[in-house]
Amino acid sequence: MSVEIQWTDTDPTTGEKRFVNVDRFARKWRFRVRLRRRENWMLPERISLEMWETLLDGLERRYPRREGVTERDLIEVRAIIRQLPAEDAGKAEDDFGERVAQPEKQNPPLE
Repeated sequence: MSVEIQWTDTDPTTGEKRFVNVDRFARKWRFRVRLRRRENWMLPERISLEMWETLLDGLERRYPRREGVTERDLIEVRAIIRQLPAEDAGKAEDDFGERVAQPEKQNPPLE
């Protein structure tokens, strides 16, 4: 099931208002931005910690209302936020060259 969250914020490079769209499909979070309503969505230059925190806030508000958000989504985004440095977010590319965010895979301890 896909999840989509949208909000507006300020572009850190230009200071202009921008629209942010995040969707989760096939276990990948995809961030897209645009400056005006009728423009095409673009990939952000940088996925900031603030963007992840805004996404987490939106997911937490939708979770009790059962709007397609699962507990697994919340756990995954919280883990990504914990792994990020305080001021920077990692960038990864999927098979099509799009920037997507993925948590680092941790190996289970060997016994």
